Amino acid sequence: MSDLSHRHEPVGALLDGADPAGESVSELTAEQLGHFETHGYVAGIRILDAGQIAQLRAELEVLMKPEHEGRELWHEYHVNENDDPNAVVFHALGAWRISSGFHDLLWHSAFIGPARQLLEGDVRFWHDQIFSKPARHGGNVAWHQDYSYWTRTKPLGHLTCWIALDDATIDNGCLQYIPGSHRWSLLPKTGLVGDMDAVGDVLDDQQRAAMKNPVAIELRAGECTFHHPMLMHGSGPNRTDRPRRAAVLNVVRDGVRSMSEEPLLAGQPPLGIGTPLGGRFHPLLTEAAAPRD
Repeated sequence: MSDLSHRHEPVGALLDGADPAGESVSELTAEQLGHFETHGYVAGIRILDAGQIAQLRAELEVLMKPEHEGRELWHEYHVNENDDPNAVVFHALGAWRISSGFHDLLWHSAFIGPARQLLEGDVRFWHDQIFSKPARHGGNVAWHQDYSYWTRTKPLGHLTCWIALDDATIDNGCLQYIPGSHRWSLLPKTGLVGDMDAVGDVLDDQQRAAMKNPVAIELRAGECTFHHPMLMHGSGPNRTDRPRRAAVLNVVRDGVRSMSEEPLLAGQPPLGIGTPLGGRFHPLLTEAAAPRD
């Protein structure tokens, strides 16, 4: 099993050919950029076609089997992030090292173009994630700010792209946002799963009032949403008869630095305090050229 983190270009067929639906774009409109600035997110952007969705679903099915080849390459791997077997959240970091489709997703122009606009600069990979909520007993992801888990990197120049591999609805646990909360200060971590309302203990009265009006980000399979690293977000349980799967790409503006003497992720060598993210695990992302096999 080769470690694909050594390859900083597409290695498989995910990006071959054009989008047959003709819906993918590589640039956001002024209106979309304004929505992100005001509300902290922009959603409903088509990024994957039907063939790409099918490939990533098939690869994910393999990756969710704990005995799969390459399992030693994960930075994190949780068959269930939650302790409750009736509220399952599969969560893993590092699929790009193991599986060609998840690897090549990093070089997708429909992702890189908008990311470059939103970060207002060159885009560097931070880490990926997979989230999967099984049918009927999928758990919630509690309200949180992504950057509260990333303070070992500064300055704040981060961005999250959440890509639906299934139709994501309020009934099966789609993302929910608190618009405008990206302007809040950094809050303490209160847990990624479990009590959805645990964050209430660290909010002021104005913030608690805002939390009463979340916006459900319902997406069709293949669509994505970009959100600010300080935006408050979470997702409810899945009690439907179908899974809710997602791939997440987390990136930074080139120049963001490590603020830790420890490895930024398990299995990586430490970069050291003040060192810009780079090297094997944090490649600079540019739009895909032809595979080099």
